[in-house]
Amino acid sequence: MMFDVVRRRSFQMFLLGRCVQKKFRYGSSLRRISSIKMALHSGGCGSVQNFYHRSSLEEDVVDVLVPPLAESISDGTLAKFLKNPGDSVSVDEPIAQIETDKVTIDVPSPTTGIILKLVVNEGDTVKPGHKVAIISTSAEVIEQDSLSSSSSSSSSSSESESEEDSPQPSQKIIEKKKAPNVEATPKRIETSITTAPQPPPKKGERRVPMTRLRKRVMTRLKDSQNTYAMLTTFNELDMTNLMKLRSDYKEVFVEKHGVKLGLMSCFIKAAISALQHQPIVNAVIDGDDIVYRDYIDISVAVATAKGLVVPVIRNAEKMELAEIENQISCFGKKANNGTLSIDEMVGGTLTISNGGVYGSLLSTPIINPPQSAILGMHSIMSRPMMVGGNIVPRPMMYIALTYDHRIIDGREAVYFLRHIKDIVEDPRRLLLDL
Repeated sequence: MMFDVVRRRSFQMFLLGRCVQKKFRYGSSLRRISSIKMALHSGGCGSVQNFYHRSSLEEDVVDVLVPPLAESISDGTLAKFLKNPGDSVSVDEPIAQIETDKVTIDVPSPTTGIILKLVVNEGDTVKPGHKVAIISTSAEVIEQDSLSSSSSSSSSSSESESEEDSPQPSQKIIEKKKAPNVEATPKRIETSITTAPQPPPKKGERRVPMTRLRKRVMTRLKDSQNTYAMLTTFNELDMTNLMKLRSDYKEVFVEKHGVKLGLMSCFIKAAISALQHQPIVNAVIDGDDIVYRDYIDISVAVATAKGLVVPVIRNAEKMELAEIENQISCFGKKANNGTLSIDEMVGGTLTISNGGVYGSLLSTPIINPPQSAILGMHSIMSRPMMVGGNIVPRPMMYIALTYDHRIIDGREAVYFLRHIKDIVEDPRRLLLDL
C-alpha cells in the first residue's frame, strides 16, 4: 500500500515537472509559472523546481565567439561593444565590432536572448574563436526582460508592482554579471598606466590610441621605403579632349548604364593599355625571379575616416568603362560604410591614387607592396600653354609614377607615362589600340 502511494506521488511529480518545462519553453506568464512553482513546492517537489530554475539560468547560455577574420589576419582589437549586459539581442544582430589591420568586422549574435556578461574589454586583442560575451536563451530571462520593458512604459496592477519590487532570480544574475564588467575597465587602465607611464599631455594636446588600420598603413609604407629602390618620374596632361568627351556624353552614358562617367575609369583604361605595352610595370620580384602577370588587377586608393583602404578591380582588362564605373561606385560606398571585405583588398598589380580630389598639385606616391609601381593623379589646373604657336589657357594635370628601380628602368617608366599622356590627350587611340 505504501509502495503504491509513493509510486503515485512520483508520477505526479514527473507530470508537474514536465508541465514546468513546457511553460518555460513556450514563455508563459509569470503568474502561471509562480502558481506551478507553488504547487510543486506544496507537493514536496522543491527539488524539481530548483532543477529547472538552475537549468534555465545556468545551462541555457550561449557563448559569443569572434568569427574567422581572414587567412592573413591572426587577431584584431575589440573596438567597441554595441550591446550592454541586460540588453536583448536577436540572431545575427551585431554585438561588437573588431578592428583589424584592414577592415572592421562585426561580431554577430549566434542566437536570440539576453546579454548576461561581457567577458572582454574594449581595446583588448582577440583572436578567432575568442569568447567575448555570454547570452542567456532561458525563456524565464527573456520573458522577465519583456515584462520589465512593458511595466516601465505603462502603469501596472498591484500584483505586478509587487513582482517588480522583489527582484527575480534572473535580475539578480544580470546584476551580478554587470558588476565585474564595470570594474574591469578602470583596472585595465590602471595596469597600463603602471606598466607604461605616459607624460601628461601639454596644454591644448590630447592623446588617442592609434587604430590598427593606421598601424598597418604605417608599417606597410615604412617597409616599402626600406625595401624598394623607389624613383618617381613625372609628366603633364592636357585634359581638354577628355573633359570635352565626358561633357558631351555624360547624360547619354547615365541613361544607358545608370552610372556617371568619371575621370578615374578613363585613367584606368589608359593605364591598362600602358601596362599591356610595358608589361614589366605589371610584373613583380619574387626572390631571384621576375613574375610577369598576364592579368591586370587595378587597386584604387580610397581615403576613409579610419584610414586608407585599397580595394581591387580584378581582371580590369576585360571590363568596359561602365563596368569599371560601377565597381568604383560600389567600392566607394563600402569603404564609407566600413563593409569592405578582406578578399576585396587582397592582390592588385598596379595602384592608382587620385590626390587631385583633395586639391593636390604634385606628389610622389609610395608603392603599395608587393606591387612594383603606383600611378598618382593630381588636380586639374588651368595654365597658359603654347598651342599651335599661340599661348592659350588649358586644363592641365600632373601625373607621377613611382616605381621600383630594381625591376623597372627609367626608360620603361617614362614610356608608361607617355602612353597614358597620349591616350588621355587623344581618347580615340583606345578605339584604334594605339
